[in-house]
Amino acid sequence: MLKKIVITVLIVVTVLAGSFYGGKEWLKSLLPEKAYFQALKQTQTSDLPYITQNIPINRGKILAVVTSIDSMGAAGESQKTGYEHTELARAYWVFIANGFVVEIASPQGGKPPVVIDGEDMGAYDYAFLNDPIIQSKIDNSIPLANIEPLDYEAVYFVGGKGAMFDFPNNKDIQRITKALYQNDKVVSAVCHGPAALVNVQLDNGEMLLANKQVSGFTNQEELLLIPEAKELFPFLLEDKLVEQGAQFQSGITFLEKVSQDGKLITGQNPWSVWTVSEMVIKELGYKPKPRLRTPEEFSVELLITYETYGLEAAKAEMREQPESYQQILLVMHSFLAFMQFEISKGTDILSIIQELKELVG
Repeated sequence: MLKKIVITVLIVVTVLAGSFYGGKEWLKSLLPEKAYFQALKQTQTSDLPYITQNIPINRGKILAVVTSIDSMGAAGESQKTGYEHTELARAYWVFIANGFVVEIASPQGGKPPVVIDGEDMGAYDYAFLNDPIIQSKIDNSIPLANIEPLDYEAVYFVGGKGAMFDFPNNKDIQRITKALYQNDKVVSAVCHGPAALVNVQLDNGEMLLANKQVSGFTNQEELLLIPEAKELFPFLLEDKLVEQGAQFQSGITFLEKVSQDGKLITGQNPWSVWTVSEMVIKELGYKPKPRLRTPEEFSVELLITYETYGLEAAKAEMREQPESYQQILLVMHSFLAFMQFEISKGTDILSIIQELKELVG
């Protein structure tokens, strides 16, 4: 992995400028100023009308399930993990804004481990982190053994690499999932969250996943970030879903992809969370509350436009609302392109960022 990172850095530096110092400074110039991040980190729940105003009431409860595992590999190897903060926060706000109470559970109960990726954090993510009531709820997550499934209208399995270890064979997860699904309620999951579904057998003897259209973290995404994933994890998620009969639906690497098969709703990665959670609301019979798209959503849509229609179409789209994008997310995706040795793609994305920077100042 280190060798790949070193090669990537060398490629990026070569592309950006003729010298390391010049390249580094140019790259830094593409990112927002420090004050932008400092202000973002101070976001409070009260700053966001979507989650504080015109909230429906008494629509029931949704259960969010997070992992209790804090490290990857056999015998507690040193690679730390947990649930993904953004995957819980964004879905939580959608469920709350649409009139549902959200309860948080984990296999062991108590305070679960969390992974926070600073390069993908937006206002809603920081508001969630800064809310003491929510953080107290997380710190005291309900043990899954104490959950009565039919108290809930839906379950949402949060991703995070820890889910690969304590979701697949958990009898309470299987009990909860089967009860909700067989009682015409909604089962949803995102990223590594679908690991909760792999051993769920219905009363008719069929596996829940059999012949279902399902999305989840792909082999390509997994192995790009963790080349030794086959040794660290009990299985690769895409492989296991297919093995149990799922019709695996993969989208563009590290961009939004959501699949729905009746009451089963799944998303490929963290950038799929907003859509997954709003599709849960729709499947429960309600029109999702209107909201302004977030900068990360605008950025993901821009990248999908680039992948689908090319550079000029993406730049034309960007020029319509240049102030709407999360520049650091675009920079991250340019680096992901370089890591895959997609040099043209990486430089195209950097050219979009450069023009974006010039337009917004």
